[in-house]
Amino acid sequence: MAIYFISDIHLEPGRPALAQGFANYLKDLAAKGDASQLYILGDFFEVWMGDDFVNPFVDQVKAALKALSDTETDIFLMHGNRDFLLGEDFCRDAGCTLLQDPSVIQLGEEKVLLMHGDSLCTEDVEYMKIRQVFRSEAWQKDFLSKSIEERIAFARQVRSESQSGQEMKSAEIMDVTQSEVERELTAHNVNIMIHGHTHRPATHQLDNGKTRYVLGDWSDKNGWEIRWDENSGIKLREFAL
Repeated sequence: MAIYFISDIHLEPGRPALAQGFANYLKDLAAKGDASQLYILGDFFEVWMGDDFVNPFVDQVKAALKALSDTETDIFLMHGNRDFLLGEDFCRDAGCTLLQDPSVIQLGEEKVLLMHGDSLCTEDVEYMKIRQVFRSEAWQKDFLSKSIEERIAFARQVRSESQSGQEMKSAEIMDVTQSEVERELTAHNVNIMIHGHTHRPATHQLDNGKTRYVLGDWSDKNGWEIRWDENSGIKLREFAL
C-alpha cells in the first residue's frame, strides 16, 4: 500500500478545469486501490469562508472526497494560509480528519514532519504578524459571527492587499527561512520534512544530511504529488491532470 501527499490545489468555482482535474485524480486513486492514506497539506481551497458557507461547488468537492474515503483511504486535511477556517463540519461531511500543523507521522522506519510551510517564511515579518492574528481563536470567532456577505467582502479586500504586497517583496522573503527549517527538524527530532506553500517544488538535501521535500501547486493541466511505499520510498513528481 502507498501513502500520497498533495498541497496547494487552490480549488475555487472560477476554475472548473482544475476542479474536474482534482476530481479525476481522486477517482484514479480509488481505481488504483493502493492508497491507504492521502494527506492534503493546506491551501486545498483558494479561500474558505467557514463551514456554514455551502454551495453546489462545495458539495461536489465534499462528495468527491467522501467517495475516496469510502474506499477505505484515510484522508487527512491540514490548514493552509488560505483555508485555515476549514473545520470539523466540513471534514465530517467529506470523510476527512483535520491534521494539526505541524504533525509528525511514520513512513516505514522514518519519522516525517508534515507542514503547510507558511510558518517557515519567518523573514516575511509582515505576513507572520497577520498570520498570528488570523490564527487566534478570538479573531476567528469574531469573523465567523459576521454575515457571509461581510466575510466575502473582507476576503476580497485582504486578497487584493496581499497581491499588491507580494509585488513589492523579494522572492527570498517569500521563501522559507533555512534556520527555521533546521529548527523545526531539530525540535521534532526528524530527518525528513514535507511541505507546500511556496509553489517551488523540489527536493532539498541539507548540509546536515536531512531532506526537505516541497510540493508544487496545481494548475488547470498539471498537479504535484509525493508518493511513498515501502519499496520505492519518497518520490516527488508532476503529472498531467
